[in-house]
This record gives sequence, C-alpha cells and structure tokens, in this order.
Amino acid sequence: MTKPAAPKRHLPTSPFKAPVIPAPKHFSVGDQVTHDMYGLGRVISIEDGIAVLVDFGSAQKRILSPYAKMTKL
Repeated sequence: MTKPAAPKRHLPTSPFKAPVIPAPKHFSVGDQVTHDMYGLGRVISIEDGIAVLVDFGSAQKRILSPYAKMTKL
C-alpha cells in the first residue's frame, strides 16, 4: 500500500474530531539525539525546516524533516 499524496481534509460538519497535527521538532547545533536506525548522535548543522546533519560517530547522516524516527535527549 502507498501513502496518499495529500492528507484528508476535515469537514466542519463532521461528527469526528479533526486529527491533531504534531508540532514540528526543533533541534539546535550541539543537541544530543537518538535515531531509531542509527543510534546516538550529535547535531552538527541545521537547514531551517528542511533537514539536520547528525554525526553518529561512524558516519554523518542528513536527516530530513519531520524527524519521525529521531528524538532529542
């Protein structure tokens, strides 16, 4: 199955609650983070709202927004 290209819109007359959109995560240079796939790392540069570059020790990875698999420690 593929993910739909656009989110479903919520009609004001719908009896169901509108889905809650999570707030975007904000990282700063020097923040220690953990990633589900790469493990522990440290943010070394930021592209505003687009991506962050993280040093995981053995490799540097560019993680794209919305950073679903990455959390700040």
